[in-house]
Amino acid sequence: MSAMLAAATLAGIMQSAAAQSVNPSANRLIQQNQLQQLRNSLQRQQFQQQQQQYRDQDRRIVPQPRPEVPVVRQACPIQIVNNQIVRVCR
Repeated sequence: MSAMLAAATLAGIMQSAAAQSVNPSANRLIQQNQLQQLRNSLQRQQFQQQQQQYRDQDRRIVPQPRPEVPVVRQACPIQIVNNQIVRVCR
């Protein structure tokens, strides 16, 4: 919607600038500056709209819960007997 507004404004400025032909080189420079300002404004609006869409999209994404992973325990516990490590498997 803002792109159409910028295009309509751009067309209006070009028509009004074309009607003023007192000093063509000065008018051309003014026209170029106005066109550049409009382009910059339009690009800024488009960038802001894109960022807003990204933010909206990020809000819609629900983080998944962490999966429950079973804990693996040793089947044979380790015991120390007379300064030796012994595994007691049952």
